[in-house]
Amino acid sequence: MDTTDAQGADALNAGRAGSELAQVNISRLRFPLDSPELKDFVDGLDPVNAVADAADGFVWRLQADSGNATDVVIFGDVWLVLNMSVWRDVDALTTVMYAGRHRELMARRREWFAKVEESMTALWWVPAGSRPSVGDAEERLLHLREHGPTERAFTLRTRFPAPAATGAAGAAGAAGAVGAVATG
Repeated sequence: MDTTDAQGADALNAGRAGSELAQVNISRLRFPLDSPELKDFVDGLDPVNAVADAADGFVWRLQADSGNATDVVIFGDVWLVLNMSVWRDVDALTTVMYAGRHRELMARRREWFAKVEESMTALWWVPAGSRPSVGDAEERLLHLREHGPTERAFTLRTRFPAPAATGAAGAAGAAGAVGAVATG
């Protein structure tokens, strides 16, 4: 159901001047990272990250000394793997997500990750140049789980536009709720 206002769907996809799109997704491992069952997943990380890093609209991704974030702990749980990045807008993110090697790996996710019922992915707008922390990601995921999609934490299915250039990122205000769109 489309509930966009006069701004239209384009406003929901594109960041406004001064805002960038942060995303976090976490997955619960079914096997240890160094197990034979996860070899294809682990071997695919560097190529997928290289494509993302070179993509139009890519801004930043969380990485440890390993070059990825698989050893970064979230929610105090070593069985959760984390991916967090910042993009120009939703379109830039989804262009990489649903194409090429990333799409191939996503198709196999049930082999490697446990099925969970709670939200494991969240999106939110950040001020341009801002880099979210793991604590920020935890807070946004918890907010989404408790309140559903809002301008503070939303999903690809239910998006909120970036805040106006004069507003604070992450607080789209009443206009954000009116401008929300449910896709799918």
